[in-house]
Amino acid sequence: MNPRAASPDAHRRDAPAPRILVTGADGQLGRSLRALAERRPGEARYEFLGRTQLDITRADAVAAWLDAHPADRLINAAAYTAVDRAAAEPDLSRAINAAAPGLLARACAARGIRLLHVSTDYVFDGRLDRPYREDDPAAPLNTYGRGKLEGERAVLDADPGALIVRTGWVFSAWGHNFVRTMVRLGAQRDTLRVIDDQTGGPTWAGHLAEVLHTLALRPAGDAPGGAYHFGGRPWVSWHGFALEILARAHARGLIARLPRVEAIASADWPAPEPRPANGRLDCARLEALLGPLERDWRIGLDRVLESWKTEGS
Repeated sequence: MNPRAASPDAHRRDAPAPRILVTGADGQLGRSLRALAERRPGEARYEFLGRTQLDITRADAVAAWLDAHPADRLINAAAYTAVDRAAAEPDLSRAINAAAPGLLARACAARGIRLLHVSTDYVFDGRLDRPYREDDPAAPLNTYGRGKLEGERAVLDADPGALIVRTGWVFSAWGHNFVRTMVRLGAQRDTLRVIDDQTGGPTWAGHLAEVLHTLALRPAGDAPGGAYHFGGRPWVSWHGFALEILARAHARGLIARLPRVEAIASADWPAPEPRPANGRLDCARLEALLGPLERDWRIGLDRVLESWKTEGS
């Protein structure tokens, strides 16, 4: 089954629709959750919070908001996601990725609100030769990953019943992401150089939104707390992902001609912060809970490109 098929059975049909707060409303995932809520009204009562509505790094602001806006669930989709910049702004990135999740978890636990917190494959060092399972040792390589791991631990310390969903390589029709970058550069350049020794599962934010929505609808007893993995498939390198993006964008007329895409090693594209070579996530635990999930990133990629073709990017 898929999340959409599962959602009507995830809560009693005669129960009121759950109230779900979403932080990070202006990000890729927040906007994807908003689009889902608009497509399927009545399944839940959503409220979307951007930084102007709620500063999640302030305990007093969080407490006041939750007291004034009672909720059943809170999906924390807010994050500092600029991996390289995180090292240059460690205090800010830690406040958002490490301290704020723990603060939210404590406030939610005190009010009986179940927290769903989004994390990342970057909590792992990427040295395993298989997809990462939830209980594999975490060993982040960079400031961003260390902050996200600290946030995970703060959440579960405050509320062991909270849900943590790790994901990676997220893209959507909104915001800054690899798909948008490739389409932009593909229209401007004859040759692109893209890393081919980092592998993962690109994740369409629309698929991730479905998973979070489904988890939020389930009674707490039907979804044990702790970490779950969700990522796209099939596995692909950044180079392979770029080739697919450009071919499909060209077929839709979003770029006039296909550029040459040169495969390079990570060492040939030095970055301020290292990335894990293996970002593959084993999703068996989540699928054992929810059933088979729609994870094919090519479906999401087509939807993103079609939206840009018809509506403009």
